[in-house]
Amino acid sequence: MASLIASRPRPRPAHTQGATRCAYTPDGSKLVTVGSNNTIRLYKTGFDGEPDNIDDCQEQNLAVSASNGFFVAGCEDGTVSLYTLENNMFDRFLLRTSLPIRDVALSPDSKWCAVASDELTVKLVSIEDNTNLRTLKEHEKPTKHLAFDPKGSLLALSCTDGVVYIYSLTAEHPELIRKVDGVLGRMETDSEASGKVAWHPDGRAFAVPTPTRDIQVVSKNDWEKQRAFSNGHDGDITALAWSPNGALLASAGKDKKILIWSTKDQTVVARYEYPNVIDIAWHPAKNLASFTTSDGEVFICPEFVSEQFSSFLRLPKQPAPFIHDPLLETSANGRAPETNGHKALATRPRRGSLESLDDLLDENYGDDDDFVVDDDGAGYTLNAGLKRPAEDDPLFGRARPAKRGNFVQPQHHESFQPGSTPWRGNRKYLCLNLIGFVWTVDQDSHNTVTVEFYDHEFHRDFHFTDTFLYDKACLNDNGTLFSCPPKDDGSPAVVLFRPHETWTQRTEWRTTLPKGEAVLAMSLSDSFVTVTTTTNYVRVYTLFGIPYRVYRPKSTPIVTCASWRDYVLTMGNGPVGADGMSKLLYTIENIKRDEICQNEDTVALPEGATVKSVFFSDNGDPCIYDSTGTLLTLLHWRKPSRASWVPLLDTKLLPRLASGKKRETYFPIAVADDKFHCIILKGGDQYPYFPRPLLSEFDFYIPLTSVPAADKKKKKKKKKKQRKQNGDGDDMNLDDFDDDMLSAEEEEEEEEDDDEVEQEDEDDEGKSETRKLEQSYLLSGLRAAQMADFVASTSSSSSGAQRAALARLELDIDKTLLQLLAIECREGEERGMRALEAASLLRDRSGRMIEAAGKIAERYGRTILGEKIRELGEKRVLGDDDDPFNDDD
Repeated sequence: MASLIASRPRPRPAHTQGATRCAYTPDGSKLVTVGSNNTIRLYKTGFDGEPDNIDDCQEQNLAVSASNGFFVAGCEDGTVSLYTLENNMFDRFLLRTSLPIRDVALSPDSKWCAVASDELTVKLVSIEDNTNLRTLKEHEKPTKHLAFDPKGSLLALSCTDGVVYIYSLTAEHPELIRKVDGVLGRMETDSEASGKVAWHPDGRAFAVPTPTRDIQVVSKNDWEKQRAFSNGHDGDITALAWSPNGALLASAGKDKKILIWSTKDQTVVARYEYPNVIDIAWHPAKNLASFTTSDGEVFICPEFVSEQFSSFLRLPKQPAPFIHDPLLETSANGRAPETNGHKALATRPRRGSLESLDDLLDENYGDDDDFVVDDDGAGYTLNAGLKRPAEDDPLFGRARPAKRGNFVQPQHHESFQPGSTPWRGNRKYLCLNLIGFVWTVDQDSHNTVTVEFYDHEFHRDFHFTDTFLYDKACLNDNGTLFSCPPKDDGSPAVVLFRPHETWTQRTEWRTTLPKGEAVLAMSLSDSFVTVTTTTNYVRVYTLFGIPYRVYRPKSTPIVTCASWRDYVLTMGNGPVGADGMSKLLYTIENIKRDEICQNEDTVALPEGATVKSVFFSDNGDPCIYDSTGTLLTLLHWRKPSRASWVPLLDTKLLPRLASGKKRETYFPIAVADDKFHCIILKGGDQYPYFPRPLLSEFDFYIPLTSVPAADKKKKKKKKKKQRKQNGDGDDMNLDDFDDDMLSAEEEEEEEEDDDEVEQEDEDDEGKSETRKLEQSYLLSGLRAAQMADFVASTSSSSSGAQRAALARLELDIDKTLLQLLAIECREGEERGMRALEAASLLRDRSGRMIEAAGKIAERYGRTILGEKIRELGEKRVLGDDDDPFNDDD
């Protein structure tokens, strides 16, 4: 769209030919311009006369930044000068560098000035005390542009190597937190082409010119590419600036064009013809902008945006143009659902104090001093009897929660799809498990979905163009399940299943949900497809699309689901606890048998914790991974009211984190082969990203003890080693004579230390071996209990192998107990009670293990213990060892 500025502004010859820069003061009262001559111009907003001048300043000023009381200018001779706006005079030199200044920027609070030059470092200098300097030196090339984010906590450096370096300024020493590569092109410090970062006013993203003459938006949260302003310029971009509310973006290029873009849809709303523009500045409040050229001219443009689009500038602060805006998403996988066509209410306003009169009196109690009476019904005493507007007051646009409502606003656990990640830029993982992974790329008009497998001998990778915009997926050996949300045009949500192998021509089935109903979470097993929706329905289909069951669980809103064979686990929000959080409840049901194993039981979570993922292990046992980094499995879940959550691993207790120096989290993938499979996330990341990271696995370790601290014996060993080193050598002078001649007391103390170190070595070895055996006993017992439940719930014909495995597992448990008994016997007679207890836990009923325990006691000379073990064996033969009332001892 071509457009003209309402009254084409006249060029103002402010400076001689060369680089010319401009900046408005934050209050918009003045425009400051600097250029290649030794004069600085100050233009008053709304005054069309001659500007104020500051003469005899430095020549070749290449950068300027202004506050309400002063401004700074950077010169090619390496000086940064500070000028006051009160008397329009030079105040002092702020900084000197050995090479030309390329850019200066004042922090939002005007307390710091960032200076970029041809040197390899960037300086942060305090305005009040220029001896207070901070140096940014972790980038590798000279900096051409720099920009503070709106909060002043980040500083973006555009360097000549084509990398944007992001420094955090919250600590005393600035810290490089990110390198954004692949967006900016390589450039020279003296070129007119711009690579300046322009932070969006909402602070969540920035825009930067690209080598393809587009303008790319990058989000601050994950530093990924978002929307792009494309197909506008035919030459290199030389200037870039957001409007104060972020609704418009102005850009200039070497193609002699100034373009004004709409932020919402990235379209050009105005196009002006002006050559050689190298800097643009918006007025903070008015429809006014100014720009400068390399000819030394200044253009001040009232009505910069035409009347047709000037309303954009009157809007409140607009959001940055995200592909998938995090503000519009309530969880990792879905947007905020609308209930019955209405958006959820905003956060409840603050309640009055319990002692306030307004809370003690009824809301309809009028004020005594309201003397105006609406006796003619004109409406000028609307809600006159109320200090606050009525709950249905149309001026507020929404119903206000009742003052006598609940004291605690319920907080629900958000829904999530296990094994998926949120959008980062234009990519997200739809599914990650041990079979493979599914990921999608947003291409604006469509998505591109890719399915990859770990084992290519059984399955072949595939990808397809996705016009339905699928946002959830499940993957197993049978096929891949997809779902997409309903569209704004009224198109319903779609569920698609693509089997990997079929013997018919049709290879997939698709079904639609009722209008307005969206998918919250879904799961795929060898028997069924389970879909949970925003209308709190659980919809179960067979693998080839036959609707099998539809029901509404008691715990709503639904959070997630998981399935294995014929079993389906659903989680939902239950009653509200004392902390205001809804209790998370789960139900496990055998769909084919129509049997409920666990009905609305509580998910065991610490206070304030949430569930990160839920899945079935390879043996078919439910597992959860919570926000505290703990992996738990469900024991005895096939027996109603018997289930209990047992911790398998606390990742905070992993030895790799014992030093406290390593900071990492873990993204759960699966539990298989008695190991926890996950992706290690470093640097504060919460989700994996591309390229796909490798899977890691950890052995189970039930949290019994924390990681041992640095042993005292190490210090003593080090002390002993130092003494030995100090005693080496044949040469001895008189000064060292007193130190080397140990007294008898010191020698005795050293011998005691050596004995203590040796004793501690033996004790620690014994404790370590005991801890390993205790851990093995607990884990083996847990596996045996789960396997026994599995054997009891299946037919005898299919559980023969499991029965044999269970017998081997119980034999391993007895071997572990015998090893533990041997350690107790070795420790001494005083550990006999613990040794006898270990013998009493033996599971073997044939008497062989009890006999072996007696032989171990005899080997270590524990006669009394051996007699006790023989008595225990005799009781087992008689069958009364389990009777709690038959205890002669």
